[in-house]
Amino acid sequence: MTDLAHAGAPATARVSDAYRWTQLAVGVAAMVMIANYQYGWTFFVPDIQKAFGWDRASIQWAFTLFVLFETWLVPVEGWFVDKYGPRIVVLVGGVLCAIGWMINAYATSLNGYYLGMIIAGIGAGGVYGTCVGNALKWFPDKRGLAAGITAAGFGAGSALTVAPIQAMIRDSGFQTTFLYFGLGQGIIIVILAFFLFAPKEGQVPAVVQNTNLLQSRRNYNPTEVIRQPIFWLMYFMFVIVGAGGLMVTANLKPIAGDWKVDNIPVTLVGLTMTAVTFAATIDRILNGLTRPFFGWISDMIGRENTMFIAFGMEGIGIWALYMLGHDPVWFVILSGFVFFAWGEIYSLFPSTCTDTFGTKFATTNAGLLYTAKGTAALLVPIANYVQQSSGTWDQVFIIAAGANILSSILAIAVLKPWRKVVVQKSML
Repeated sequence: MTDLAHAGAPATARVSDAYRWTQLAVGVAAMVMIANYQYGWTFFVPDIQKAFGWDRASIQWAFTLFVLFETWLVPVEGWFVDKYGPRIVVLVGGVLCAIGWMINAYATSLNGYYLGMIIAGIGAGGVYGTCVGNALKWFPDKRGLAAGITAAGFGAGSALTVAPIQAMIRDSGFQTTFLYFGLGQGIIIVILAFFLFAPKEGQVPAVVQNTNLLQSRRNYNPTEVIRQPIFWLMYFMFVIVGAGGLMVTANLKPIAGDWKVDNIPVTLVGLTMTAVTFAATIDRILNGLTRPFFGWISDMIGRENTMFIAFGMEGIGIWALYMLGHDPVWFVILSGFVFFAWGEIYSLFPSTCTDTFGTKFATTNAGLLYTAKGTAALLVPIANYVQQSSGTWDQVFIIAAGANILSSILAIAVLKPWRKVVVQKSML
């Protein structure tokens, strides 16, 4: 042992940036493996409906239950991560993901699919919450970018498997597809779990301060956070923005079918695919790219300014998709634009939460805010019932567009000045 160590040097020194980025890469890989549990679901719905004759709204409750259990248990899983480290939570999550889709492979009742998606949701939530929380802790200096890159694994992770999943459903049946993809993805998550570590004190750079990026020096514990009115403003904004994107995610193929554009070939940038396959592929890529892009932008110009721009774009995009989406080319382009303007909520809200409430309980606190996605998922079946009762998607699209414009205004007019006061108080 050196004299320096005897002199009371810190037990842990700063780690290299390469080590931090390696940790981020492991988290991204795990996120890619859980992406299909949410974004691949839409391809199974028509075949489930055809095989069993259930109505679409009843089947989509499985998607809602998945999102509920994926999100509402994240604070509990986050507590385990903050206390015991990321490895055990991700390992158990991988096992549950595999079991969930294995149940789907053999289900013959709606309750069977509900159970399978609940178990998959618990597993996916454990992986999601852990990896985002770990990114927030490893990168206090690039929090928006790190959370965005990690969330991009979830948003874009299923892009490469859009065509293989559809091909396997067509050639081998949806049950076999559930089984093989469920097992494969779950096993890879379990392996990745052994390479995840949380940072120790002193291993990462200090909190960064600049005029656009206000970060609290105080660490609020979760019970304090839920008593802060500003937390509930963020929660409300997350819900109303999240609901529109989830509605399109769950219903992309059914909407394309109702508008009679699903099987029409579309050629863009030298590629030709059916409209729904093209849309699903480009949506996942843009839904992934937007997370680090807007996260990086928010590190420079501030979280709320970025929210104002992105949520405004989303409101315009949903309105344009409603107006022009009956044309197959516009359906592909505008659905991509909608997902590009939507996915950034999964980098902006966790980084804003950690900026406001500190890093010590970042996984749990970001997890509390992430439950807003589950609350938003409750609105997905309501959208299906509205569509079924009216026979059109008109009201659903108009409400979703309006909700995004409202959240855009709230970000700049209410959240920004309010958060400035909260963070300044934490410095006293």
